Amino acid sequence: METIEFSTEYKFNSQIQEKVKKDTVAWKHQISAADYASKGDYKNALLQWDNAMRGRNRNYTPFQKDSLHALYTAVPAKHTIIAEAKNHQVVIINEAHHNSMHRMFTKSLLEDLYTVGYRYLLLEALANGEYMDADLNTRKYPVQQTGYYTKDPQFGNLIRTALALGFTLVPYESSENVNGKQREIAQARNIQKIIQNDPSAKFLIHCGFDHVLEGIHRSWEKTMAERLKEYTKIDPLTIHQVLYSEKGNSQFNHPLLKVFHIQTSSVLMDKNKKPFPYKRGETWCDLAVFHPNTIYIDERPDWLFQYGNQRVMIDLTSIKMSFPVMVLAYIKGEDIKTAVPVDITEVATKTTVCSLGLKKGSYEIIVTNGKQSVKFSETVK
Repeated sequence: METIEFSTEYKFNSQIQEKVKKDTVAWKHQISAADYASKGDYKNALLQWDNAMRGRNRNYTPFQKDSLHALYTAVPAKHTIIAEAKNHQVVIINEAHHNSMHRMFTKSLLEDLYTVGYRYLLLEALANGEYMDADLNTRKYPVQQTGYYTKDPQFGNLIRTALALGFTLVPYESSENVNGKQREIAQARNIQKIIQNDPSAKFLIHCGFDHVLEGIHRSWEKTMAERLKEYTKIDPLTIHQVLYSEKGNSQFNHPLLKVFHIQTSSVLMDKNKKPFPYKRGETWCDLAVFHPNTIYIDERPDWLFQYGNQRVMIDLTSIKMSFPVMVLAYIKGEDIKTAVPVDITEVATKTTVCSLGLKKGSYEIIVTNGKQSVKFSETVK
């Protein structure tokens, strides 16, 4: 174990809580949700988003359980998506920016999408103000400057996995400071140029929230996805992850998620083998994904120890520093001063169980309380 000088942009829980307490902006809980997500604290990210959405999206239409089970069957989402993707040139999938599980799920699709011909991964999040990470495709891992949301270890692992498989990663966010309709147009035009540069290739686009919607949007007229369809004449496969995902407080979960007792990431298939779409007003997505409710193991989400990851216990009893501490895992060989870690967790006391979700490989583990830091190696076999 080696004592080192180390600083991190990731905030301790107490710092996030203090900022929320003092902040006066209306979107302060959205900021705190993103802060928690970036440091691997999925549970608190969801709870903060509940606070941000309080009073909204609560009046759901009641469903008749028996009639729904007669109409739909839950089937694994991955198999359905890959089968549909074979018949498309463009797949667009969205995320909620506070939900690391959405990034984990997109990562789980990459290998099979590559097998059926997809070669480009376009990420809205590959932007950090005017900075563009020009070395990402050669460096093969993200750094803190790569983007704002990409600081989340699970977003970083999505990027690493795509690069290791052979995907070319491309940003498409508008370089101009625009929002609403103009932002949607700019994003779609940027993607159109990317497609025109390799018109026979297949493209996976990972975006946030409503940018995935087809049809007429209530605020933007047309979203990025609908504009792209208009500009390229390519009909994308659009996938919605947000609405039917779990909330921090399960009482706010969508009734459909409760009715079907989802055990694995699924889509609902009707009797004609057509997937249940997402619909809102005059907009839609081709299919909606239903993720299961998370089970927590040592306060960490169970899915963190799936998708090729192992649950790795880190012994902190010999650490001679005040707690709480942050435990960060870096792939050996990546620059710990700049790289996005592959996992992070905050540990309250020396006797608190510390679990990380890691693949086989060699890692540098850093333990820091913000003032003191130590580093040691860990091999996962």
